[in-house]
Amino acid sequence: MSEGSVPRGRGSPVRRTRRSPPGRVGSVSSVDRFNGLEIPETLEDALDPATLAFVVYDMQVGVLGQIAGADAVLAAVLRLLEATRAAGVRTVFMRHYFMPTALQGVYQLRQAKVWQRKDRAADTSPLIPHGSPGFELAPALAPRPDEPVIDKITMSAFEGTPLDIVLRDCAVKAYLIAGVALEIGIEPTVRHSADLGYVPVVVRDACGAGNPEAAARSLDTLAFAGDAIIATTDEVCAALSASGRTRSS
Repeated sequence: MSEGSVPRGRGSPVRRTRRSPPGRVGSVSSVDRFNGLEIPETLEDALDPATLAFVVYDMQVGVLGQIAGADAVLAAVLRLLEATRAAGVRTVFMRHYFMPTALQGVYQLRQAKVWQRKDRAADTSPLIPHGSPGFELAPALAPRPDEPVIDKITMSAFEGTPLDIVLRDCAVKAYLIAGVALEIGIEPTVRHSADLGYVPVVVRDACGAGNPEAAARSLDTLAFAGDAIIATTDEVCAALSASGRTRSS
């Protein structure tokens, strides 16, 4: 994992290694307490169900159909859902859609031209209209009544949506994120949320990508910046299970 990497000017990241305290196999540090604050240093520190959320990003039929390995990503997300639901972690599903062409502004029209390889904005069309079959979440996810679905037209899940106030009002400090696509929407969501004060936990094998090379660059960038904790589905599920903590405990 790369949470110990911090940028120093234009040089390479500085690695900070700490030994695991007794009884915390696989951890590198206990919570750093300073000025009345608890500063998470490890995956285990961040995964307190009382202050944790799970953001399931754009796991939609029309999005999954565009990437390789969609079945593996869906399986990993379902494992995470099982673990987070057992721990009582607050869960939010995100869905992306494109406005009708008549209501698309410069941002969406430029994006449509690039993605659809068109020279003229007039030749583009909404890729995933609201309410279309491709707009729906993968049926296996089956959000529960207390797991809201938030729709968006932006790449960052925190821009133009109520996600920030929803999490902040519940005193959420850290969140897991998984879904599609890492290089398109998950990276900007993670970077945006760090500026808002959250600790993002990117579950890398539960994030799909349309372009593997671009996704690898996104992970490298997030690791270099050091704001996010990068983990695997196995690590997250094991940490939640081993802690024995739930939101109500």
